[in-house]
Amino acid sequence: MVVLTSATLEQITLPVAPKLGTYFSGTPVINLAQPGLETLLVRACEEFGFFKVTNHGIPVELMARLEAEVVKFFALPQTEKDRAGPADPFGYGNRTIGFHGDMGWVEYLLLDVTSKPMSHTSLAFLEEPAASSLRSALSDYVSATRKLVSEILELMAEGLRIQPRNILSKMVTDEESDSMLRLNHYPPCPHLQGPDCCLTGFGEHTDPQIISVSRSNNTSGLQISLRDGSWVTVPPDQDSFFVNVGDSLQVLTNGRFRSVKHRVLANGLKSRVSMIYFGGPPSGERLGPLPLLMKEGEQSLYREFTWWEYKSAAYRTRLADNRLGQFER
Repeated sequence: MVVLTSATLEQITLPVAPKLGTYFSGTPVINLAQPGLETLLVRACEEFGFFKVTNHGIPVELMARLEAEVVKFFALPQTEKDRAGPADPFGYGNRTIGFHGDMGWVEYLLLDVTSKPMSHTSLAFLEEPAASSLRSALSDYVSATRKLVSEILELMAEGLRIQPRNILSKMVTDEESDSMLRLNHYPPCPHLQGPDCCLTGFGEHTDPQIISVSRSNNTSGLQISLRDGSWVTVPPDQDSFFVNVGDSLQVLTNGRFRSVKHRVLANGLKSRVSMIYFGGPPSGERLGPLPLLMKEGEQSLYREFTWWEYKSAAYRTRLADNRLGQFER
């Protein structure tokens, strides 16, 4: 299933990444079947901006079905995949991440998955009969994941003791919400053999949206940055979901929740497939610290802006840039 050939590798320059290292044993785990989890959830968002969700209620069969369809798509001949691209921003892309020189050992499919029926603008191949099983798997997965995202955000609101309960979730369930699904494939690299040989699959960054929920196959590669700046490898768990606090949620909580910097390393041994749902607000949604969370005399760390303003600014930057910097007071 190698799609980026050795000949291709010789034509591009990718940063060799540090080795995966040891697994991080401190990943916060949120069991959605556990009573009183709201406090644990808030603590995870404050300390890490990241946590794992178990007992989420999404059938393993549903997740496995989409993974199988995604693997089939990325195993297609390159000419077939190219029909779904180039990504602008939606569609198929490889190596190039963004518009400002960021590159990775990755190929991907980016889809618009608003709360309306899934939009396949410029992705005509998904409407073809041959893509019916992928289309069906995508629709079922997106529907289930959107409900999970809404539940998590409502639990956050409860933990923060703010009302109404849907004060956060309504931003990502609105008909005009700006949500996306990204399907990533990090193929084995024939030039890098051995557990300590890695390439940058997806460079360090934070997610601009409110929240992102990801799942991957049982292959390691995801790393998060801790508060002291050190990088740790997250143990893979194909039956669970991993949740990232996004930049927009950091703003809404006036910095109480911190968006987590993360990256993905690719090695020469195993193929890694991941599916990430990004929950974003409507384009015109005004983002700023929620007054209900502001203590008496507390100053806002950010000036108010619309999601469209922030998204546009993020697209003009490199992955690793501090995208919120220009919106700080």
